[in-house]
Amino acid sequence: MTRFSRHWMGYAAAGVIAAGLTISGAARAQDEDTIKVGVLHSLSGTMAISETTLKDVMLMLIAQQNEKGGLLGRKLEPVVVDIASDWPLAAEKARELIEVEKVDAVFGCWTSVCRKSVLPVFEELNGLLFYPVQYEGEESQRNVFYTGASPNQQAIPAVDYLMNDVGVERWVLAGTDYVYPQTTNKILEQYLKDKGVAAEDIMINYTPFGHSDWQTIVSDIKAFGSAGKATAVVSTINGDANVPFYRELGNQGIDAVDIPVVAFSVGEEELAGLDTAPLVGHLAAWNYFMSVDTPENKAFIEAWNEFIGDAERVTNDPMEAHYIGFNMWVAAVEKAGSTDADAVIDAIVGVEVPNLTGGTARMLPNHHITKPVLIGEIQADGQFDVVWETDGLVEGDAWSDFLPESKPLTADWTDPIQCGNYNTETKTCGGGS
Repeated sequence: MTRFSRHWMGYAAAGVIAAGLTISGAARAQDEDTIKVGVLHSLSGTMAISETTLKDVMLMLIAQQNEKGGLLGRKLEPVVVDIASDWPLAAEKARELIEVEKVDAVFGCWTSVCRKSVLPVFEELNGLLFYPVQYEGEESQRNVFYTGASPNQQAIPAVDYLMNDVGVERWVLAGTDYVYPQTTNKILEQYLKDKGVAAEDIMINYTPFGHSDWQTIVSDIKAFGSAGKATAVVSTINGDANVPFYRELGNQGIDAVDIPVVAFSVGEEELAGLDTAPLVGHLAAWNYFMSVDTPENKAFIEAWNEFIGDAERVTNDPMEAHYIGFNMWVAAVEKAGSTDADAVIDAIVGVEVPNLTGGTARMLPNHHITKPVLIGEIQADGQFDVVWETDGLVEGDAWSDFLPESKPLTADWTDPIQCGNYNTETKTCGGGS
């Protein structure tokens, strides 16, 4: 049995116990000398297809840190909870992690509705949340560190690529019916109109979580794309609804040559559950792909496959975001000499750690990070061939330059501003987010 396999078995058992939050009094006494790390993800329900692997990678990162001797001379202890794709439950579990389990940091959520649900808890209890998934922006909270992409690090570059390199003129903005797709598409719609795209050349459609009957919608997309102008789908469809969506594209004979789809929430993990043959040539925009050829990524993949005990398990972008966020937290704790939330918040701005694409990620004053932007083309083996990338790193914007109400806003959690939505015109702070 490998070293990581032994850790995996131990942490899997700990996760089962912690998921129910039923640790005994004796175990609590024994755990006083550990630093507890909360893992807040959906392990069941519609989002489990995407989030289970994020729980697993957190267990690996914690195991690796313990192999190095822990943090501040103490071992790290994961406390795993299942939020079951239930957003009010996510807030309850976040409160339990901070108040009952006394965790020092939480890594979790995927959807923006989950993040919005737990934000008041972290603000009230002064906890730390590292959020690892691309999101809609329009937010900066003192207690949250956004290690996934903001729209200017994913959505805007993807549209620019389709417009400038592919020649797309008609746009289908298809998303799951919640805040991330709605706000991202609001930004994209305004951006497209600013670029001269007519309103009749933009089709917007939303479906519920777990939506399964795509026949009519895909038929509408096919008809919309038959007007003689190059058409693309910009997809903010989340979770397991992607499986029947892509299947229906294949059923109706829509391939990437006819109407390319660029997805913001489909990576290697989601493709692992699909027949990828009809999807070859469709696209995804992320900041990391498993296929990136760097020494850092090779080492990460090897460690992941050893830890999980499966040479076929893939890696993906949100896993890299957890890798970055976890290492930033460790560096900030070491810099501060404490796991105290206020000390970590003060120490983390400016912290720089390696990413997996060969560069570095730096925590900005707005609690977003620097990232490269990559566009990958789906291959038959479920991997992505990178067809475009930015020349360098892009700084994440908390507030969009393309919405009039957001353009004058900035976020800066350092002195003297200490504000999540500071108006650069009025020189006033509008609040925490």
